[in-house]
Amino acid sequence: MKKTSILIVDDEKAVRENLARYLSGDYVTYTAANGDDAVRLLSDNDDIEVVLSDMKMPKMDGIELLEKIRSDTREIITIFVTGFSTIESAVDAMRKGAYDYLTKPIDLNKLEVTLKNAIEHKKLRSENILLRQQIKEKFDSSTLVGKSKKVKEILDVIQRVASTKATILVLGESGTGKELVANVVHYNSAAADGPFIKVNCSVLAEGVLESELFGHEKGSFTGALYMKKGRFELADGGTLFLDEIGDLPPSIQIKLLRFLQESEFERVGGTKTLKVDVRIISATNKNLEELVRQEKFREDLFYRLKVVSIDVPPLRERKEDIPLIVNFHLNRFAEIHNKRIKGISPNAMKMIKSYNWPGNIRELMNCIESAVVMTLDEEITVKSLPPFLSMKSSKQASGHMPENLFEIEKKAIMDALNKAGGNKTEAAKVLKIGLRTLYRKLKLYGFNE
Repeated sequence: MKKTSILIVDDEKAVRENLARYLSGDYVTYTAANGDDAVRLLSDNDDIEVVLSDMKMPKMDGIELLEKIRSDTREIITIFVTGFSTIESAVDAMRKGAYDYLTKPIDLNKLEVTLKNAIEHKKLRSENILLRQQIKEKFDSSTLVGKSKKVKEILDVIQRVASTKATILVLGESGTGKELVANVVHYNSAAADGPFIKVNCSVLAEGVLESELFGHEKGSFTGALYMKKGRFELADGGTLFLDEIGDLPPSIQIKLLRFLQESEFERVGGTKTLKVDVRIISATNKNLEELVRQEKFREDLFYRLKVVSIDVPPLRERKEDIPLIVNFHLNRFAEIHNKRIKGISPNAMKMIKSYNWPGNIRELMNCIESAVVMTLDEEITVKSLPPFLSMKSSKQASGHMPENLFEIEKKAIMDALNKAGGNKTEAAKVLKIGLRTLYRKLKLYGFNE
């Protein structure tokens, strides 16, 4: 394992040499007698990651050295050694970017702990920066795959609004990629380095959702054993994505409207008004205008959410994009599952294009992943595709109406419920899905009690 390189800067020869000797077992050490020598060594040695420097030196003091280090394009950790008379200067240096300071005489055990913590901190920062960069690359505009007119229109809107703070409402059927649109907007905005927090408004009970969004104070309700920050606070400086906004309860609609108007709120059970800088992107597969007419959704909130509206079309309305989407996810899933796959056969592509995809891109992605996992060849063929596609083809050939994947799933749920005597917990076990997922499916298919 490569050793970390440390530059020790001190005008006292005995101090710097003793420190270098002590640290040489675990680190590569360099020494400099003053700030000018330190700057030259940093310029000549790209491997130096940590500077351990005296605070008070002739010609160039610690603050001046720190300014030189901060102008370097590398991320170099700076730790100062100071006497009690210069502690105030060391604290000032920390405000300007130094990692920490140690007082003289140096406690060697504390020095070791400080160095290890500093190097770990740098490593985590580097990993975090790399991860953020990878996420940005993952959600650049190229992830919205397609060349159809409708996709180009969506990309044009995103390009115009991403850099603003405008509230956005994303509309479209389930599985069309509304969350992907929200991701692309966030990671191409000025708040891309800020948090991107997601909440599904349809899966939580009203009281739980209110606490989840706005947080709560200790003792505000039974079980509130501590103060909890809500998603609005966690999203400060970034974006809050409210999925299934059409299911938002009326009481929370009022609170959300107030936030959109004033950027402020109170935690549940709290009296202190909190203010945060958060961009709201919401999404729904419901007709909000119809819900407004039915007085189930506030008209003023609807217009506040719809400063910019993005309509994501169903896959059946942009079938010319299917080959591009298939090849994009084919390569992605082949890499994920470590499969060597060169492409897809013309007949398999024809079968995919002929299907109506009621589950939209989400259903198509599941289909492609299944084919990648199941194929034994280097090419996706008709036999690699999930059974429901061939069932559809055979029914079309016999003149019968095709049975789509939703109908198959709905029938499976009905059968499981019948076998379980209506017991949802048992039915979920039979189906090998979570109970919450079963409730969501029941709601989707319109099953009542």
